[in-house]
Amino acid sequence: MRIISGKYRGKRLMAPKKLPVRPTTDVAKEALFNILENHFYLQDVSVLDLFSGTGNISYEFASRGAHSITCVDMHAGCIQFIQKTSKELDMPLRVIRSDVFRFLDKSRSGTDIIFADPPYDMSHEEFAKIPELVFANELLEEEGFLIVEHSKFTNMEHLPFFSFARKYGNCVFSFFEWPDEDESDEEEENQEKSPLRIV
Repeated sequence: MRIISGKYRGKRLMAPKKLPVRPTTDVAKEALFNILENHFYLQDVSVLDLFSGTGNISYEFASRGAHSITCVDMHAGCIQFIQKTSKELDMPLRVIRSDVFRFLDKSRSGTDIIFADPPYDMSHEEFAKIPELVFANELLEEEGFLIVEHSKFTNMEHLPFFSFARKYGNCVFSFFEWPDEDESDEEEENQEKSPLRIV
């Protein structure tokens, strides 16, 4: 695992082989951060890294200067590795051991970027539950992004608040965001003008 940009650019990290993880590839990671850096000034953002695994994505945010990063994972070994690495590199990571869905259900604080990298073989219903909880509990800031990483065999485009997707090999990033106020007003206006359909 390698940090590809920022303060720790080129830094290689060796995670224990026993961890049940699938790190995001450098190609996909670089493409993701190109998108984010065109949308955000990363030094100003708060980040929530769900199913954080080795902390690969969190280290990238920290290296680029993000001031507030929270990592959530259920696996004790992953949590220990992130804590150890963040201490060695003096990174501002808050590390929480928790079931992600339980965490989202109880959390009430807003975040600029929420990144979720669940197991690729997770059920479609569980994938759909991630944006459902994020938006139901208003965990995403107004101009923020929820990004869910998944395989090309999972499709999230039909879900509420879906915005766009980007595919890199077998990896897909699905982006979710709050709609623009103008778009919301136009949609409501169109619904009011639409004739009642009786089926």
